[in-house]
Amino acid sequence: MRFASLGSGSDGNGLVVEAGGTRVLMDCGFGLADSQARLARLGLQASDLAGIVVTHEHGDHIGGVGRLARKHKLPVWLTAGTLVMAQDLDGVAVQVIDSHAAFAVDGLEIQPFPVPHDAREPVQYVFGDGNRRLGVLTDTGSNTLHIEAMLAGVDALVLECNHDAAMLENGPYPPSLKRRVGGRFGHLENSQSAALLDKLKHDKLQCVMAAHVSHTNNTAALAQRALAHVLNCADADVRVACQTAGFDWITL
Repeated sequence: MRFASLGSGSDGNGLVVEAGGTRVLMDCGFGLADSQARLARLGLQASDLAGIVVTHEHGDHIGGVGRLARKHKLPVWLTAGTLVMAQDLDGVAVQVIDSHAAFAVDGLEIQPFPVPHDAREPVQYVFGDGNRRLGVLTDTGSNTLHIEAMLAGVDALVLECNHDAAMLENGPYPPSLKRRVGGRFGHLENSQSAALLDKLKHDKLQCVMAAHVSHTNNTAALAQRALAHVLNCADADVRVACQTAGFDWITL
């Protein structure tokens, strides 16, 4: 099982997960040509994908899904609430999922779980191949016991470190946007992510990736420092998914 990022941040998100020859893209917030170029960087064509799973309807996650899915005849999985709010999915083979029910795409098991975010019915996902599990948590404003239960024991974790509290407070965003980002239905702050990681860490956790790092209200270094402190490792041992390059394949 392996995974890689097309890019992560407010300008677009996409994560590829592969197991047993099955490849699924989680979200696509990039234009068609850009998505195809980012896939090519990973040695893939869009036709290599078995489909796209969507977390929620915000443009940086769903903005490119319709065009990519239509052009390459890819099925799309998403919740009923996300479908209600989604645009540009005409002509796409949509499959509505239950936010609490696991489903399989060939040999890849996918477990959605609901998260507190300012969208209609947002979810995040745990991916598994029967031996290894990858947990993904971005676009959530606060932790819940259910999130902790879903991510318990994962072998790898892609974890949102969206903003630093002081940078957000002193930054250029208007007060209303600051409240949205920092609120319980917004995005995780570095210390919140670190506190969650402290509950989830275990001896077999192979990889932790900081993701959805704001280029205005955070830095990669601050995100790495927060998570590395919990893991008792060097800051550089915590990888960061950047907006432009994402990250290359990581094998579990």
